[in-house]
Amino acid sequence: MWRFCRRKPLGALGGLIVVVLILLALLADRVAPYDYDETIAGARMRPPSARFWMGTDNLGRDILSRVVYGARISVTVGFGAVLLGTVLATTIGVSSGYFAGRYDLVVQRVVDAWQSFPFLVIILSLMAVLGAGLVNVILALGVAGAAGASRVIRGATIGVVQNAYVEAARALGCGHLRILLRYVLPNVAATVIILATIGLGSAILAESALSFLGFGVPPPYPSWGAMLSGSGRSYMYQAPWMALWPGAAISLAVYGFNMLGDALRDVLDPRLRGGPVRPTA
Repeated sequence: MWRFCRRKPLGALGGLIVVVLILLALLADRVAPYDYDETIAGARMRPPSARFWMGTDNLGRDILSRVVYGARISVTVGFGAVLLGTVLATTIGVSSGYFAGRYDLVVQRVVDAWQSFPFLVIILSLMAVLGAGLVNVILALGVAGAAGASRVIRGATIGVVQNAYVEAARALGCGHLRILLRYVLPNVAATVIILATIGLGSAILAESALSFLGFGVPPPYPSWGAMLSGSGRSYMYQAPWMALWPGAAISLAVYGFNMLGDALRDVLDPRLRGGPVRPTA
């Protein structure tokens, strides 16, 4: 850990941001000074002060408390969508790269059609069908984000399948399932981890965009994107802190995940750190 911090200080900073974000999500009930929908009498649109560190909104609610509770939404959606998308992308990419042939041809044409639609159009279409809600946001983001990652995993799988130890396993009579679990998946795990880490920032940003457009988690539960879209945009000139703090939280979270993902890519990929490629066999 100390060597990672010395070699990748920005990655360590990103990891620290991610840890703080997860702790805020887990301990929101204890960290937040007020409840997320608690209206404080006589505290409407108060600027940041010793009592209200981030000020209050137009309904007299503490913005710091709402930002802390909003971290719970961002972490839940980010990890849930990335977990679903990674499972789908790994299943599609590994099976397509391993079996090849007509199966690979058919699957990749489906992926081509999948990627031909704009990302935002797919998400909005899925949300229009499924409706607003936390689970539906996770499903929409996970399904929409799996296509691009599956291409990268497929390329890594093709490179692994062409190695001699896979041919030796086939010659010894190992079945497809054993080869996939024992030889292929461990050697593409670094690629999967990197894609998942970088995808967390994109998922949080996409969830904020959906909430900004009104397709995210419905009120009164706070979401950073909804805080920007609703009262934050309406009272931008009278109370700019209502929009600045949620926007800063989104930027900081995406920055943390991206920096951590870039550092993990440099550490886990032997081709980037200058060492020999050693298969996990």
